[in-house]
This record gives sequence, structure tokens and C-alpha cells, in this order.
Amino acid sequence: MFELLFCSLLTILPDFLIRRFVQGKRIGKEITLYSVWFELRYGIVLCLILTVSLITLIFYFHPTSTTAVSSFRTVPILPEGSGRVIETYVPRELEVEVKAGDPIFKLDSTRQEADVVTATQAIAEIQGEIALAQGELAVATAQVEQAEASLKQAQDELDTRQELFERNANVVSERDLEKLQNTVAARQGALNAAKANQDLVETKINVSLPARLNSAEARQAEAQVELEKMTVYAGVDGTVSQFVLRKGDIVNPLMRPAGVLIPADAQRERIIAGFGQIEAQVLKEGMVAEAFCGAVPFTIIPLVVTEIQTQIASGQVSTGGSLYDASQSVKPATITTLLEPLYEDGLRDLPPGAVCTVNAYTNNHERLASGEPIGTGEFVFLHAVDTVGLVHAMLLRLQALLYPIQTLVLTGH
Repeated sequence: MFELLFCSLLTILPDFLIRRFVQGKRIGKEITLYSVWFELRYGIVLCLILTVSLITLIFYFHPTSTTAVSSFRTVPILPEGSGRVIETYVPRELEVEVKAGDPIFKLDSTRQEADVVTATQAIAEIQGEIALAQGELAVATAQVEQAEASLKQAQDELDTRQELFERNANVVSERDLEKLQNTVAARQGALNAAKANQDLVETKINVSLPARLNSAEARQAEAQVELEKMTVYAGVDGTVSQFVLRKGDIVNPLMRPAGVLIPADAQRERIIAGFGQIEAQVLKEGMVAEAFCGAVPFTIIPLVVTEIQTQIASGQVSTGGSLYDASQSVKPATITTLLEPLYEDGLRDLPPGAVCTVNAYTNNHERLASGEPIGTGEFVFLHAVDTVGLVHAMLLRLQALLYPIQTLVLTGH
């Protein structure tokens, strides 16, 4: 309507003035309800053409999105396993502020506590085996010393008899020498066995038992981790919402979350808007935009386009039980665009999740001021594009003014 009134001032009004003051035709005489089309046909046709062109120019180069929302991130409150709740730490309120590391609720941990006790007992048993092995090592060392002394005694006896045999063969018989040699060999074997037993005990103390102890400690640490998982903590600072969990409830991470944690740094950051696919060639990162949200009436929020999703959701293909049929994407999806406030704390007063209307504006000022050669027609066209953006901005402000009346008075909401 605004565009029609504006265009009529440039077309129908001059046509009427010519008819009235140049040709002398008056309303109610020569210009009546039945002859107005014939008399003002040039102005009416030009007005319609100019209005359609103006509307097309405005909405194409300065696109609008009515599907914009103040987005925020949520984190589901879930344990890593299912179980029955035995204690909750969050008060029964709609929203509760929590800090990172604050406990939220605890599941029944009887089995996990038993596993920790079992793992601790296993460590104590292995430590006892290590102490026992230390005693075995002392016994094995004493046995080696005893075997060495016996071997030395037998070797000395053999050396003495051998020397006597060499001096006088009649003093010592060959049979006695053979017995002494066998005795030395036997005691040498006993010494080797004692050393082998000593090495075995040392290996047991230095390798086998420490490895078992490390394994037992790892099992204890694993059991302790599983026990700690039974208590769910807040991972970040934020707000716990929709927490209806009570003592005795069953929590399953696949079917029933305990509530929602809204991180403090994930609120009032940006607006996600969906623009029509016809705007794909117009939308650019860095475009200035404005938003009007019903949650903050009579307020226009300056924004800037920071990111444009290159993929359109209607074309995605995922594996399933049936082949993808293009006819299923009858409704065209929008171009997802991220917008952030142009000024710091620009979304401070906007509640997260609020629905908004967003206008993005094409700006050719830098190109016009760059000094690059531009034709006259293009120069006029670019100026016209930037100028008609004012009309779209006025329409957005008019919507912001009329929104409370439409919502509270006309619709009764």
C-alpha cells in the first residue's frame, strides 16, 4: 500500500493535474467513476507498472525473513548410564543457576561402590604377595650362600686329595677322587638351582607382581571412574531448566533426559534467519540488517550478516530404508543465515528463542565511492537500489509500531 501511494504521487497525480488544469476536466463532471479509467489510463497503468517494479526491487535487493529466531544452545542433562535416582541437588524451581562442577543428581551406586572395594582388596592382596616374596628372596639368598659354602668345602677337599694323589698314589685311591668329584658336581648343581630360584623370586618381585599391582590399580581407577559417573555434574556455567527429576525416578540416556542445561555463554549471541531461495545471489556476508521482535516492542535491533549456509536443507540425502525421491521436497527450504548484533550487547534485552522479522539491506556505497568506471545506467540503478532500502526500513518500523495494536487489540492475544 505504501508503495502504491508513493507511485501514485509520481504517475496518477501528475496525470490528473494535466487533465484538470490543462484540459479543464473536473471530478464529477468529465471525470467520473465510469470515465476515470479512460481519463487517467496513462497514470494508472504507469502507477501499476512502477508499483510492481518498486516492490520487486525492494524485496529482491533488500530481502525479508519472517522466520528468524533468537537462537541459543542447550545441553541435555544425561548420565552416561541408566539407573535409579537416589538424590537430587537442584532445588524445585523453574530455572536454577549453576556453576561448572556443581552436582545435579546422583544415581544408585551400590554396584560401583562394591567394585571399588573389590579392586582395593585386590591391591591389598598383591601388596601382601610382594611382602611375602621379599621373605622368599631372603630365603633364596641364604640358600645360595649355603650352596656356595658347601661347594667351596667340597672343592677344597677335592683339591687336597688330588694333590695327595699326585704325590703318592697309594695314599688316596681313585675311587675317593671320583666320589669327591661327584660331590663337587652335585653341590655345583645345588648352587645353580639356588641361584635360579633366587632369580625367579627377584623376577617375581621386580616384574610379575608390579605388573599385577598396576593392573589392579587400573581396575581400581576404572571402578572409581564408574562410581563418579553415578553423580551428574554441570559441565559449564548456566541455567538448569525443566528439571523435574525426583528421588526414585529411573533415568535412561536414550529415552529420558533429566532436564536441560542452558550455558551462560550460549544465550543472546545471534539470530538465525531463513531467507527465500530467490535471495541466494543477493545475500552476502557483511550485509547490514535490522530485526524487529515482538518480545521487545517498539525496538529495532541493528544486525550484521556473519555467515550464510551454502547448503539448502531440502536437498540433503541420508541413508534409509527407501530411495530418495525428489518429489518429497515439494516445499522449498530457506537459506539459513546467521546474524549477530552490530553493536555490543545488542541482543541483551531480547529473550532467547524470540521470533523476529529481519530485513537485510544491499549496500553499494563502497562500489560507488571506489572510483571504478561505472556506466550511467548502472550508476543510477545502484543509487536507486540503495535509496529504496529506506522504504523497506520504514515498513519495518511501521510494523514495529502496529504490532502491539494488532496483537493486543485486533487479535485479542
